[in-house]
Amino acid sequence: MTHEFTATWLTVVIAAVVGVVGISGLFAISFLVAPRRPSDRKAIFYESGIIPGPMPRGGLQIRYYIFALLFLIFDVESVFVFPWAVVFLRSAPSVFYVMVAFLAILMFGLIYEWRKGALSWR
Repeated sequence: MTHEFTATWLTVVIAAVVGVVGISGLFAISFLVAPRRPSDRKAIFYESGIIPGPMPRGGLQIRYYIFALLFLIFDVESVFVFPWAVVFLRSAPSVFYVMVAFLAILMFGLIYEWRKGALSWR
């Protein structure tokens, strides 16, 4: 093994050990210092201490679900677009056309949802 290889992995192992020891130490301090006042209200499954009531009849409205899905779609888009912008500076022109096709599909979806009225709160 070369000296660089050993030094690199030794650094990784030391960082991992420091991380595990640090997190374990923080958990131990929290366990020792945290106040303990058990009660019946804290033992219920809903952990805030508030006694849960019956579920409302209306339930969750679908528009919140649709907004969450649209957010995830365009959030994932940004995950792909930002690295692409960096790589595009050094790559072949074909990469540009692939990303244009990707963005066109996403824009088609956005326009479709907009026309269907999924983006309005009514």
